[in-house]
Amino acid sequence: MHIKKGMKVRIISGNHKGSEGKVLHIFLESDRVIVEGVNLIKRATRPSQENPAGGFVEKEAPIHISNMLPVHKGKTTRVGYKILENGRKVRIVAKTGEELE
Repeated sequence: MHIKKGMKVRIISGNHKGSEGKVLHIFLESDRVIVEGVNLIKRATRPSQENPAGGFVEKEAPIHISNMLPVHKGKTTRVGYKILENGRKVRIVAKTGEELE
């Protein structure tokens, strides 16, 4: 997978095009990702001990992984893969060949 938890990504298509945020959670089975501060939805919640008044809560909804690219040095980049001499597979920036952190 070209995106990992904790990476900074930019949304490249859809209603939130151009937004950037950190990856909070990845759903492998549905190829969706939750990005911090992007695709916020409002949910009605019942009163509980933590929230006695109930009401509406804003939270992030998942976005399909094909709608985002990783950000490296302020620019979006495609991801390539390279196998090192010791047999370890690493992700690299497709244009420059630098290793992605």
